Amino acid sequence: MHHKIYLTLIGTVFAAGVIVLNTFPRSQFSQLEKRELTHFPQWSMAKLADGSLTKEVSAWFSDSEPFRDELMTMSMKIKDLARLTLSDDNVTFHASDDSQAAPGVEAAEESAELGEFNNHVATDGNAKLANAGIIIVGRGSNVRALMAYGGVGGGTSFANTVNKIHTMLGNGVTVYAMVIPNATEYYIPEKVKNRSKSQLATIKSIHEHLSPEVKAVNIYNTLGNHADEAIYLRTDHHWSPLGGYYAAKEFAKVAGVPFRDLNSYDKHVVHGFVGSMYGYSKDISVKEAPEDFEYYTPRGVEYKTDYIIYEVNDDYKITSASSKRSGPFFHTFKGNGAYSTFMGSDARLTHVKTSTTNGRRLLIIKDSFGNTLPGYLFYSFEEIYVVDNRYFHLNLKKFIKDNQITDLLMAASVFNAYSNVIGSNAMSLLNQIPANAFAPKTEKKAEKETAATEKDKKDKTQKDSLPKSKHKEAAPAKPKEEKAPAEQPSPTPPAEPSPAGEPPSVQ
Repeated sequence: MHHKIYLTLIGTVFAAGVIVLNTFPRSQFSQLEKRELTHFPQWSMAKLADGSLTKEVSAWFSDSEPFRDELMTMSMKIKDLARLTLSDDNVTFHASDDSQAAPGVEAAEESAELGEFNNHVATDGNAKLANAGIIIVGRGSNVRALMAYGGVGGGTSFANTVNKIHTMLGNGVTVYAMVIPNATEYYIPEKVKNRSKSQLATIKSIHEHLSPEVKAVNIYNTLGNHADEAIYLRTDHHWSPLGGYYAAKEFAKVAGVPFRDLNSYDKHVVHGFVGSMYGYSKDISVKEAPEDFEYYTPRGVEYKTDYIIYEVNDDYKITSASSKRSGPFFHTFKGNGAYSTFMGSDARLTHVKTSTTNGRRLLIIKDSFGNTLPGYLFYSFEEIYVVDNRYFHLNLKKFIKDNQITDLLMAASVFNAYSNVIGSNAMSLLNQIPANAFAPKTEKKAEKETAATEKDKKDKTQKDSLPKSKHKEAAPAKPKEEKAPAEQPSPTPPAEPSPAGEPPSVQ
C-alpha cells in the first residue's frame, strides 16, 4: 500500500513536471542573469545532417525552461538553508569550485612600509563564500557582497602608460591618475581576509612608478576615512555616488579647483536597488537585501549636456556614431538600472558646458566607476568631457588639442589598473585614425539563423522550379543581396577584466 502511494506521488510530480516543461510558455529573458535566453533554432537540412540541430534544440530546452528565474531562486534558497553554519562568530561557506584563493598580504606586515597610506578593515562578522568566489558578509538587510581581488602588487604597466600619455600631450595638459579600490578592501572580515589580496599594494606600486609630472589622486585613505558611511553599494560591484563624491573632492583638491560640499546638492533616492552581485553570486540573500540608491544633483550652477551616442555590435565594438544631441546629465532609472543615472550609458561621448568661468577644461577617461565623478565637478570646471576607454571614435590627441583641454583625469578601478586595460585602450585612442574606428555591424544570432533558413528555402524553391532533367546541370540562381539588419539597441557593455579570475566588473 505504501509503495503504491509513493509511486503515485512520484508519478504525479513527474507528470506535472513534464506538463510544465512542455506546455507552459518558455522563458525568454533572465532578470537574474541579465541576459537573453537561447532561442529555438531555425530548421535546416544542413543542421539536420551534421547533428547541430539536435544540440541547439537541447540547448534551447535546458536554457529557456518555464519559470527559470523562480526555479533558480528556489534552488538558491534551499542551498542557503543547507549550508554549514558553525556559529554567529565563525565563518560559514558555500561549497564552490571557485573557493580556492591564495592568501593575501596581511595588513600588519605592510603597515611599517605604508607611509602615507593607512589600512582600514571592518570589524569581524559572519561571512560565507558564494558562487564564483564572491564573499557574502552579514545577514538580513545588511548583507554585503564582496568581490575578491587577486592581484599581487603590479600596476606598473598602468603607471608607465599614464607617463607616456603625459609625455605625448606635453606640459600644456596636466595629467592625473586615480585608482579606485573596490569595497573588499574596507569591508572584508578579518577571518576571511586571506580570500582576497591587498589592493593597497597595487595602488602603492602605481603611485611609486608615476612620473613626478603626473599627479596621483590618492583616494585610498579618503575612502577609508569614510568607510563607516555608505560609500559602496552592498549589492553591486561599484561604489556608491557618495563614494564618488569623496573621490571627486580629493581630485578637486589636487587639481586646485573650487569644490562644494553636499549641502549644495539635492539628494534623490531610488528604492529597491539590487545590483550586479546578485547575478554573480547567485546568492538569494543578496536579492532579499535591496538597498536605496542615493545620488545628488547640483544646485546654483547652470549646465548643458551634449552627447554623441554610439551603436555597439555583438563584439562590443562601436559601429556608428550619432550626431551631437542634447540631453540630461542625470537620467531617471528605477530599481536595478539606477547606476545608469549618470549619462545614461557608457557607450557615448559626453560634453558638459557649465556656468563656471575659470578657463579649466577637464577630460575624464574612465571605466564604469568613473561615471559618478563628473556630476560633482560642475562647480570646478568650465567644461567637462567624459570618454569611456572602450568607446570613442575620434583621435584623442587631436580631440584634446581642438577642445583646449587643460586637465586629463585617468580614473580606473583597481582591477583595470592592475591589468592596464584602461591604459592600453587610452593609448590606442590617442593614436586612433577616425576612419578606422568603426567595426562592421554583426547580426544577432537569431537573425543569422533566420537569414540562413530563408536562403535554404529560396535555394530549394529555385531548384524545384527547374525542369527535372536539368536538375544536375543547372546551377541555382544567385540569391539577391540581403539588406543589412536593422540597428539594434546597444548590448550590455563588455565585462571589465579581473586580475585573477574573479567575476568581471560589468558596466
